[in-house]
Amino acid sequence: MQIENLDYVDAVRKLAERAGLKMPENDADNREERLRSDIYEANREAARFFHSYMMTPEGKAGLDYFLSRGLSLATIKHFGLGFAPDSWDALYKHFENNRIAPDIKLLEKAGLVTARKDKPGYYDKFRNRVIFPIFDVQGNVIAFGGRVMDNSMPKYLNSPETAAYSKGNNLYALNVAKKSQSDKVIIVEGYMDCIALHKA
Repeated sequence: MQIENLDYVDAVRKLAERAGLKMPENDADNREERLRSDIYEANREAARFFHSYMMTPEGKAGLDYFLSRGLSLATIKHFGLGFAPDSWDALYKHFENNRIAPDIKLLEKAGLVTARKDKPGYYDKFRNRVIFPIFDVQGNVIAFGGRVMDNSMPKYLNSPETAAYSKGNNLYALNVAKKSQSDKVIIVEGYMDCIALHKA
């Protein structure tokens, strides 16, 4: 519990997984756990997509933004930073074209796509923004923060609360901070503030 910063049930579950044992759970718990696990997988793939897109000529604007803010390629990689294309459905098409498309409803439950109001269909939640993946202390991608590179509004767009993410229960980069041997923690407001301190 202390090493992984887990509550009792999650610690038992993690140890059971290591030992190859199945935890007895009721159906509601199984459905919730399955949904959480599916969201982790969808988010992990989305984070890979955003990061790799930023390393292409089309995504260079995102990379240039982070470099202009003084981040090195090593820091960018360490935090899994990325860039969302200026497209209505690039992420969804990525899932679809690579035959890794989960049910569209799962992408919606993960907060990666939003249902259109005026006609059938969905569009990507994050478009033309630098992306900050948010990890839990176990290293699962649980949500995203997206920031515009100009003065358009809203400046930041964040994932909604999901089965995998509760804003009040998570801090950005806590997965990195937990590896520190320090008995003190500095809490800052912004993603870039946090990354800058780690970089320094």
